[in-house]
Amino acid sequence: MAIVKPFKGIRPPKELVEQVESRPYDVLNSEEAREEAKGNEKSLYHIIKPEIDFPEGTSEYDPRVYEKAAQNFQMFQDKGWLVQDDKEQYYIYAQTMNGKTQYGLVVCAYVDDYMTGVIKKHELTRRDKEEDRMKHVRVNNANIEPVFFAYPDNAILDKLVAKYAASTPVYDFIAPIDGFGHKFWIISDDADIKTVTEEFGKMKNLYIADGHHRSAAAALVGDEKRKQNPNHKGDEEYNYFMAVCFPASQLTILDYNRVIRDLNGLTDEQFLDALKKNFDVECKGEDMYKPNALHNFSLYLSGKWYSLTAKKGTYDDNDPIGVLDVSISSKLIVDEILNIKDLRSSDRIDFVGGLRGLKELKKRVDSGEMKTALALYPVSMKQIMDIADSGNIMPPKATWFEPKLRSGLCIHKLV
Repeated sequence: MAIVKPFKGIRPPKELVEQVESRPYDVLNSEEAREEAKGNEKSLYHIIKPEIDFPEGTSEYDPRVYEKAAQNFQMFQDKGWLVQDDKEQYYIYAQTMNGKTQYGLVVCAYVDDYMTGVIKKHELTRRDKEEDRMKHVRVNNANIEPVFFAYPDNAILDKLVAKYAASTPVYDFIAPIDGFGHKFWIISDDADIKTVTEEFGKMKNLYIADGHHRSAAAALVGDEKRKQNPNHKGDEEYNYFMAVCFPASQLTILDYNRVIRDLNGLTDEQFLDALKKNFDVECKGEDMYKPNALHNFSLYLSGKWYSLTAKKGTYDDNDPIGVLDVSISSKLIVDEILNIKDLRSSDRIDFVGGLRGLKELKKRVDSGEMKTALALYPVSMKQIMDIADSGNIMPPKATWFEPKLRSGLCIHKLV
């Protein structure tokens, strides 16, 4: 069963939150972070993207950059831009996108639960990315950014969250760039804290939605610290890492689409003919076409949109991985026809998160940068949980959660 605990969050004062908060480190590059932080010394980018404090071109993996993160984190605390709460408590973080609000509980998850599989994964992680985040956790001795979990719906927690949501939030702002709403409350009542701990304690599993590398890094650093501490007792803060946990039914997963540089030497006609072996192909003309169901795909090629529907027998309904549209398209189109074998490393394919929509696919192809685009129907949260429960791993570039968590609303120290 899942173990969570309250913690003394480190947070910006209410009047500074909009200057401190930022997008997560992995959704923008160094140049974009430099631009967003311009003229704002309080931006969290000085901690999570500290290469912006060095000359342009400085590697984000330069040892000086990690040290700068720690110096800036300490400076933010010294100047009162980040202040630690006096009491161990839980928090509620709500995000509103397109009129729909999801409510997350900000908790400390247990390192052992990650190591033993109580916290379920659905993606492979890369060791180089893990090591980068581990260095960041080590040097700051803190989880600066949270990970994003899902939990099975729970009526008692829903009721508790609704009670707080009816009150005035501590933070309430509209984020720049995406225009989404963000609100934040503190759960300081002892009885409510006990309820949150107990209800999570009844859950067999939690599920990583977004942030597999951050989860791995936090758990691995926690495990390191145990081994390095001869007086380890088990209740130290490093045994836990910060997560925002949302009811699974509230989460929005958008399509994660593909743009492809060439047709592997085929003409348009040859490519479309090759598709007809495994798909019913229907030309939709110049009007944008969005996939409308599982196993239906949208193809953009030479100014025209096509509907592709996988034929019966090309997938196995009893195979939790093979039945996914990302698997069907990777196997039957990207691999078999276009001869792209490794989605992670090939420079012939790129990926476009769903928020950018079909317009971005059209733009990338019409510009001549890419030859064709493929839009997929989004994966469901149930599919992700079923795959994680079966011990399987999702294919790469399969899920795009939105809205992304803002960083800087709360930080967890490992000491």
